[in-house]
Amino acid sequence: MSVNKVILVGNVGKDPDIRYFEKEENKRYTVANFTLATTERMYNPQSNQTTERTEWHNIVAWRGLATLAEKYVKKGSQLYVEGRLQTRNWEKDGIVRYTTEIIADNIQLLGSKRASNHAATAETPMANDISTMPQLETDDSDDLPF
Repeated sequence: MSVNKVILVGNVGKDPDIRYFEKEENKRYTVANFTLATTERMYNPQSNQTTERTEWHNIVAWRGLATLAEKYVKKGSQLYVEGRLQTRNWEKDGIVRYTTEIIADNIQLLGSKRASNHAATAETPMANDISTMPQLETDDSDDLPF
């Protein structure tokens, strides 16, 4: 068994780059590429200093998630992204180059009331309004299976 899962919460570094292409007759696909910054704050007790380290992630969203990104994701937006790591390579000028990307399965907009009403997953690509999604019923009993 193996697991390839990434969960990120961060801020968008630039507006998404949206591309459209046709793979088959009458089938148009959309892809969105953007960067997401996550910042880690570390405290050093010896120097009594807090330092920050920002990591940049390349996000790739397809189909409905790309449509969500096109409509709602802007530079500075705070996002929750779930996906999987994928590394690809290509050759340019005789040099093999590599890049690691997060292929998004779920994107949720965070940060403001308007943004928090929009979410989508790869399984439900056009589920933009989470307020219309069915709510799970909660049972307050202590009949837990463990």
